[in-house]
Formats: sequence, structure tokens, C-alpha cells
Amino acid sequence: MFKNKGFMITVGVLFIALIAGFLTQGGNKGQTTTPKSDTSAVEQEKKVYKVGLLQFVSHPALDQITEGVKAGLKENGFIEGENLEIIFQNGQADQSKLNTMSQQLINEGSEILIGIATPAAQALANQTKKLPIILGAVTDPVGSGLISDMENPGGNITGVSDKAPVLEQLKLAQTLMPDAKKMGILFSSSEDNSKYQVAEAVAVAKELGLTVEEFSVPSTNEVSQVVQVMGKKVDFMYIPLDNTIANAMPAVVNEANKLRLPIITSADTMVAEGGLATIGINQFAIGLEAGKMAASVLKGESETATTPVYTFTKGDLILNEKQAKFLNIEIPEKLKETAIMVGGE
Repeated sequence: MFKNKGFMITVGVLFIALIAGFLTQGGNKGQTTTPKSDTSAVEQEKKVYKVGLLQFVSHPALDQITEGVKAGLKENGFIEGENLEIIFQNGQADQSKLNTMSQQLINEGSEILIGIATPAAQALANQTKKLPIILGAVTDPVGSGLISDMENPGGNITGVSDKAPVLEQLKLAQTLMPDAKKMGILFSSSEDNSKYQVAEAVAVAKELGLTVEEFSVPSTNEVSQVVQVMGKKVDFMYIPLDNTIANAMPAVVNEANKLRLPIITSADTMVAEGGLATIGINQFAIGLEAGKMAASVLKGESETATTPVYTFTKGDLILNEKQAKFLNIEIPEKLKETAIMVGGE
């Protein structure tokens, strides 16, 4: 009897041990699966994306584009201080710094690169063929050697073109100054994007019956002197999308005003600085589109190789009312009805 009793006790102990082990094992399984899924979700939420942004120089047009890029990223869920870090570099018009800055952006772990203006985009392209690059305001991506085709870029680069409607701009000049016969083009000889625009402007001007003289400067240091010469030879000045000239716009306006020389610009911001008028693309809108494109690539929704370069189909009519009065130029009422007026009293 004692043997049987001992046997029963042993069996009971073993049974209890088995049950306890089963419960412990089941509990452990729950503990190993749940934390893993929770950790994965937390890690995904804490992911911080790094965007490398290289701006060629500071002036109102490019500054507006940079702000637009940030807004475009934010609209699509990438917010600085939360899940986005923007690593920013500004070459301040010193092209010798751009390659070094581009490499720094890559070394700091940027997952995508954005180049504001042609020289910045070219510098980024020289440093990598793998990281995606978004063009922010490149007038002629094909002619600049950045892509092979506007519709099918085919590599690690796509973006937004800021190509200006030159024909509409020069027709506007003739509407405001019907007696003008000779146009002077002021541009930088060091910028590829400017050379492309100058060639287009010369061709368009000739079609409209205008004669043209080109005035190039190697840097901002020569701007004032060239404008002084220019003002004695032409009826009005045309400025393409040129970063060197945009950076020196106060000096351009100062010298042009001494000679009562009207200025037709390509960028809306340059009208506000003292130009007479333009039909131009809103600079913030250019950056906004570039930011949206960058966000799409970061999310894996699109690829640079198959994303067409974005080109605006129309621009805004911008008129400087104060400058028109200073130059004794009457703005037709019909233009005022649709224009964005700046420089009012």
C-alpha cells in the first residue's frame, strides 16, 4: 500500500511538472512574438530619412525654391524634427566648393540628393551614379549633360525644369514698350543654363523683329560696369534665369535706374527687386514640385529612371507698378486685370 501510495505521489508530481512546463512554454511563446512585432513598429516609426540639399547660391529665387522643397516634403509626410533630417549646403556661388560639399552630403548618409540650380545639380551628378538626385530648377537638363531624355531620364536623376516662356516674355516687352527696337541680354558666361537661354532668346527676338546684343560677365564684380555700357546701347534689358545676375540684382537695378533702362526678367522674384515685368514660373512652386518628387522616391512609389522631368506649362504675369511709373511706362488696363502687381505705393 505504501508502495502504491508512493507511486501515486510520484505520478502526481510528474503530472504537475508537465502542466507547469506546458504553461510556461506557452507563456514564453507569447512573450517572444509580441515584443518583436512591437519593436518593429516602433523602429519604423522612429526612422529618420536624410535628404541632402545643395543650393548654388543665396538669392530670393533660389531661397524660395528651397522653401518650396521643404513644403513639398512636409505635404507628403516628411517633417523636419520628426522623421526628416535635411543636410543643407550652400556654395554661395563658389563653384570650387560644390564638389566637396556634394561629397559631404553623401558621406553624411543622405538617402536622396536635391540640387538647387544647374551648377549644384551638376556637382551632385559628378559624385554619384547610384543615389537618386532630384533637380530643383534646372533649365536645360539634357543640354547640361544631366539626363538623356526629358520623358525617360534613364538613370539616377530626374526633377523639375524652370524653363521660362521666352516668347511670351518678349511679347510682353513689346506690349509695354512698343517703340523698343534693340534688346540687350545680360548673363553670366560661366553658367551653362544661361548660354542655352541666351541662344533661345536671340532666336525669339529676331522672330519678333528685335535686334539683339549680348553682354556677358564672368562674375558679379563686373556687373555694374557692363550695365553702364549696356544702357547706352539698347532700349531695354532682358535677364534669363541666371544665378550670377540674380545674386547681383540690386546692383543691376541701381545702374539701370540711373539710365532709365527697363528690365524684363525671367524670375518673378527679380521683378519685385526692381525689374519691370515678366511672365515667369513661381519659384516656390518649382521647389514644391521638387519636394513632392523627392518624397515619392523616398517612399518607393517612383524611380528616377522612369519619372519624367516636370515642366510647367504656363507662368504668372508679374508687373512692377512702381517701376513702370518711374520709367514713364503705362501698363495697359487689360494686363492689370490678370497680373500680379508688385512694387505698389
